[in-house]
Amino acid sequence: MGGGADGRMPLSHRACPKGGAEGEAKQRLRLGHSNVGRWTIGRFEGAGATWRERAGSLGSPRKKTTNRCCGAMSASGRRRRGALDSGFTMDETVAEYIRRTVLKIPRHEIMEMLTMWDFLSKTQLQTINVHQIKERISQEVVQLCEENSASIKQAAILDMIYNHAYRNKKIWTVYQMTKAAEEEEGSDAFNLADFKYKFKRSLRSALKNVTINFRDYEDNAIWIRIAWGTQYTKPNQYKATYVVYHSQTPYVFISSLRIRIPLLCQALVHASNYHDIHEMELRSRCLDSLKDIVFKRYSQVSHFSSFYSKTFQTYHPRPLQERNVAPEKVDPRIIQENKREKERIQSVNQEVFGEGLQPKIEFAQYKLETMFKGEPEMDILTEKEPFRCVVKFSSPHLLEALKSLAPAGMADAPLSPLLTCIPQKARNYFKIKERKGILSASCVGT
Repeated sequence: MGGGADGRMPLSHRACPKGGAEGEAKQRLRLGHSNVGRWTIGRFEGAGATWRERAGSLGSPRKKTTNRCCGAMSASGRRRRGALDSGFTMDETVAEYIRRTVLKIPRHEIMEMLTMWDFLSKTQLQTINVHQIKERISQEVVQLCEENSASIKQAAILDMIYNHAYRNKKIWTVYQMTKAAEEEEGSDAFNLADFKYKFKRSLRSALKNVTINFRDYEDNAIWIRIAWGTQYTKPNQYKATYVVYHSQTPYVFISSLRIRIPLLCQALVHASNYHDIHEMELRSRCLDSLKDIVFKRYSQVSHFSSFYSKTFQTYHPRPLQERNVAPEKVDPRIIQENKREKERIQSVNQEVFGEGLQPKIEFAQYKLETMFKGEPEMDILTEKEPFRCVVKFSSPHLLEALKSLAPAGMADAPLSPLLTCIPQKARNYFKIKERKGILSASCVGT
C-alpha cells in the first residue's frame, strides 16, 4: 500500500478505522483538527446531524447518531429518540404551541391536566420531573409528544382542557337560538355526531383554513374550539374562539369574537336545526354565572321575576342555600336606632335580590339617549337632539355589591329596577330612550 508524496497515508486510509489509521484519526480528533480533506471533523450542531449527512458519502451506510441537547429547541427541526425510530418529525408550530400551553399551566396542576389529556402513557408521565423549572418541563413534554407523533389535534385538546379549567379568563357572550313558528311543536332528538358533521361542513365550505375541535363535558355541554385562518394563511392557534353549546337548550356561549361571528352563527344554526340566532346583550367572565342566569338557577325570588321567568326554560334548578339562623350575641345595653327601618330595608332587599349568592357579573353598561328636563330658559333645552352618554358600573361582583348598598346606608331601598333587573332580563347592556314624550325611561335593546 503506497503512501502519498510526503510519505503519509492517503486520506481514505486515515479515515478508515483499520490498523494504525484508527489511532491517527483519534489523535487528530484529540488535537482538534477541524479539517481533513473535504470532510469536517468535530462537533456538529443540530439534532439528527450525522457524519454521513455532514461529510458526504463515506461508502457503506452507517447508523445515525443523534446529538441531543437539553437547552432551547432547534428552530430547524426536532428529531429525537422516538422520532428517529419512526421517521416522524413533529411540526415546529405544534411543538411550540404545546410548549406554551404547558408553560401556562400552574406547576401543581401540570400532571393532573396531562393525565386528563390522556395522550401520554403512564410510563411517560412518570419520567417528567415536575420539580425543575417549567421551561425544562415543557421541553420534556414536547419530546414525549414527538415520540407519540403528536399533531395539532392533540395540541388543541390540551389547550381545551386548560381553557375549560380557566374559563373565567375569557369574556363570554350569550346567544339565543330560535326555531320557526311551524317547528315549535315537534323537536327532533339531538344527534351529536350529526351536529359535529354539519358544523364542520358549514364552516369549511365558507373557509378552508380552519381548525375545529370538539370536547364533551357534563350537563350536555359541548365545547368547540375554532382556530381561524384566511384564504392564504394557516389557522392562528393562539387566537382560537371557544363555543359552549348545551344541546338541550337554545343557548350558546361564545368567547370574544367579532370578525367571524356571522360564519360561526350560521354554522351553529345549521348544525343544531334552529332557524335564527341573536345576541342577548349579556356578557361576563364567569361562564357558570351566565349559565345560572339564562337557565334560571340563581335564588332570586323577586315579584318582578314572575313575568320574565315565563320566557326562559327551567334547567336543573339548584337548591337554595340555607340561612344561618344561629342567634347573634348582642349586648343588651346596646340600643339599635332605626330598628324598624333597618328591618324594612332588609326585607325589601331580600325580596329584590333573594337569599342566596348572586350570579357573578363584573359590569353593567347603560347607554343613555334622553332629553334634558329643567328650566325652559336653559339654552340646551332648545336642542332637539337627545343627550347621549354611557354609564358603566364595574365591580368584581357587581350584583353582590348592589345588594349591599341599601343595608350599608349608601342607597335607598329598593334600588332602581334598571340595576336590579339584570338577572330577570338576562342582560347587562341597556339602551335607555325616551318613550313618546313620557318622562320615564325604558330599557330598549340595542
